[in-house]
Amino acid sequence: MLSMSNVSPSPGTPMAASPLTRACLEIDEYAAGLGWDRPARLFALVDTARLRRQEPRLAGQLGLDRDDAGKAQYTPIEQDELPAGMPLDKFLGTIAWPDAVVGCALTVERLMLPPSAEAAVPTGLSEKQLAKWVAGHPERQEVRLTVAVLRDGSRESAVRLREKDSASEVLTGAGLVPGLAEALAATFA
Repeated sequence: MLSMSNVSPSPGTPMAASPLTRACLEIDEYAAGLGWDRPARLFALVDTARLRRQEPRLAGQLGLDRDDAGKAQYTPIEQDELPAGMPLDKFLGTIAWPDAVVGCALTVERLMLPPSAEAAVPTGLSEKQLAKWVAGHPERQEVRLTVAVLRDGSRESAVRLREKDSASEVLTGAGLVPGLAEALAATFA
């Protein structure tokens, strides 16, 4: 278990309007610090004030023992490594969160194509063949997706392009990665 509370946003990190956006960007910044070509990472989101009240010792270990106005409302806590070889959708179907977890987030790297290239995708390819075709496409973009959801249905996403690997270039929005957001929300069902 790793708390993200000690990760300071780097200069140029955009100010986030909502607590969920701040948590999503904090996780993105943490993942950026680890570099590219990393496995997916899963995080529990806990209410920081509740954690301070109910688990003061743990909050102290995580550096959350002061009631600073600048602290995030949600504390991301990295979970154990995802099982190797298990498809992400299958893995997410096995998760059940305790009540203390108010949300969750996931970072994952993917290859994406611009909409103009999607029309040229050959039909009838297996998943493996499609991945190979996308990997060889000249317009492909390597991206890191960070998606966060709360039990109440709130969602946020951060998308970082490898070629524009800067905190000031991260795109955010609730609807950027709807399929992954749905899969994460289902872990609370």
